Amino acid sequence: MNGTMNQTEGQYRDGYETAWNGGNTYNITPRNVTTGFQSPFSPVMDMAISGITIIILFITMVSLGCTMEISKIKAHILKPKGVAIAVVAQFGIMPLTAFSLAKIFQLGAIEAVTVLICGCCPGGNLSNIFALALKGDMNLSIVMTTCSTVLALGMMPLLLFLYCHGFNNLENAVPYTGITIALIMTLVPCAIGIAINHRVPQYSQIIIKVGLSILLIGSVAIGVMSGISIGGTVRVVLSSRLIAVAALMPLTGYLLGYIMSTIFKVNHQCRRTISMETGCQNIQLCSTILKVAFPPEVIGPLYLFPLIYIIFQGGEALLFIILFRCY
Repeated sequence: MNGTMNQTEGQYRDGYETAWNGGNTYNITPRNVTTGFQSPFSPVMDMAISGITIIILFITMVSLGCTMEISKIKAHILKPKGVAIAVVAQFGIMPLTAFSLAKIFQLGAIEAVTVLICGCCPGGNLSNIFALALKGDMNLSIVMTTCSTVLALGMMPLLLFLYCHGFNNLENAVPYTGITIALIMTLVPCAIGIAINHRVPQYSQIIIKVGLSILLIGSVAIGVMSGISIGGTVRVVLSSRLIAVAALMPLTGYLLGYIMSTIFKVNHQCRRTISMETGCQNIQLCSTILKVAFPPEVIGPLYLFPLIYIIFQGGEALLFIILFRCY
């Protein structure tokens, strides 16, 4: 059994090169093996997981929009120092961290793309919860999440294009069209949430609570269905190198975000907020991009990498929160 799983893992990681074929489809070329990686998902299961992933993203972004107030967004735009520092930290520190870790741990081609996409994603709504627990500037946190989500439409494809040139054969391996569509999918429900909070604010808290419940249930459903379908190939995601990357990425983001905001002499509330905004990625968006934009025979089980990432992202943030509360 272990020999078979090791063979599958090695075949997936080392046996293939992915290339963009004609701008629309992937061409999987065997290097050292005679048979290609077969997608473990049946068409029905693959469609079900993709559908649930998209629904989770939609509901999450509507819930995020319901936390935003137009007046507060305007106030921070008029005094943009904190937002500007946070934007630079988000799209400067995290993509560079992802690139550096992929190089240090010598990740394979598709693994490197997976990590880069995670690193280039905008901030997630978990950062708002963490900022609240750390008694940070909630207005800045919410505005920063909003700004990074909007700016990601241009920044994410640009950063992926630039950083992919640092790896061999990755220049054309990123499905920019699929990523752009996924990013647009985040802006529309977010705008719906903002409109709901502006027009009928009494329903916002209900939508947020329902959204969090659906997020938890949907995440469990995806985990169970994926576990049933992919079996032993999940070891690709649980490799020591990818676990090390998943552990170091958010930690580096938290620390460098705080250091950067300290250098620019913002107040302590804003420092804690920028730290959380920098280290927290939009994992729902990352999962959707990996599951929907890539063919299953290319991405394999690596679309589960964000789930490993979020465990360390949440665990490390919780550690900082406990230390802060004790202090």
